[in-house]
Amino acid sequence: MSSALARYEAFLVNNVQTLASLESTLRSVTWLLPGRFKDAELASESLAASLNLLSLYHDTILARIIQNEPKHKSLLPPSPHARYTRAWVDSNTRYRWTARALELVRFTQLLIEMGLRRKASERTRWRGIVLLEAIKAILRFILLRITRRPLVNSPIPEREIDPETLPLQSNTSSPTLAPSSPSQSPPATPEHLRNNHVPLPPHPLLTTPPPTKQTTPIEDYLLAKALTTSSVKMPTSLVKRLTTPKDWLSESLYILKPLIYASLLASDRQSNRPLMVSLALELISRNLRRIPSNSSALERSEYANRDRDLLWYLLRGSIWKTWTRPKLETFASMTANIPLVSLVSAILHDWIPLIDEYYYYTTS
Repeated sequence: MSSALARYEAFLVNNVQTLASLESTLRSVTWLLPGRFKDAELASESLAASLNLLSLYHDTILARIIQNEPKHKSLLPPSPHARYTRAWVDSNTRYRWTARALELVRFTQLLIEMGLRRKASERTRWRGIVLLEAIKAILRFILLRITRRPLVNSPIPEREIDPETLPLQSNTSSPTLAPSSPSQSPPATPEHLRNNHVPLPPHPLLTTPPPTKQTTPIEDYLLAKALTTSSVKMPTSLVKRLTTPKDWLSESLYILKPLIYASLLASDRQSNRPLMVSLALELISRNLRRIPSNSSALERSEYANRDRDLLWYLLRGSIWKTWTRPKLETFASMTANIPLVSLVSAILHDWIPLIDEYYYYTTS
């Protein structure tokens, strides 16, 4: 068994780019499967969950190999998120297994809900959802207790972009094409002026202006990886500790909000009370949280992601039923016969019923 795992790890290292491309392609397929055949959404989510779990396993193997083999280490510095989460994963065993357990629940929660919807009663299904949210809240509180810092999503390092996948810039140009950059030498003296003793200086209108400085995609990527103040900090200090009771209350409300929302929905799915309570907790948590300093790039990024998650409320409760869904259905019907745009309308038509039927399509 160990020899088989060793061969698989060697295969993974030698074909990491091919496997990453395959994973990306299969993930794209999962967006197109719903509505294609009976139980297509179950097949789509089964494939997505399997890919996420396989990627988690692959990332674990690659991280161990890179740590043991210096020749595999990237020349570019990792992102602040990768540095921060890697420091906790490597230094604290309890954090590592708690974070992996949390990701495991997140990867499989929608698949579990689909199974409960098909095999159990509606009441049992919502009990299962509340149980999953309770497990996630407990795991997040464990991470909060270990780090004593705001949570980041995700709590484990994400796979960094491989620089080798960037397109290379060719130094040679085709003989049939114009040169890539204009010539820097002044134009030659015209024929009728060559006999003059003193050549005339080139006219400004006849002189090619110097090229403007433009960055290439590779330069843009490298500039984003340039050394900053975050690069010289200790990895665990990229996010500051929670110090005041207000900070702790804000983070606790953020963790408890999904559990409270699911619990209210389990008992009352007809009124707006669950939606209003969840939105109120969201806004209270947002107003109580501290304002990170300009140097706390990772914490600012995490809070920006949380603010963007407010858009999920457009797909929930009465907001979805009375405002968002009618507009999406109108758009899908109006563009059904337009070439290319009809593909988007077909995907919308297949996904709208899933938002009505499943809780985890509109939450994380």
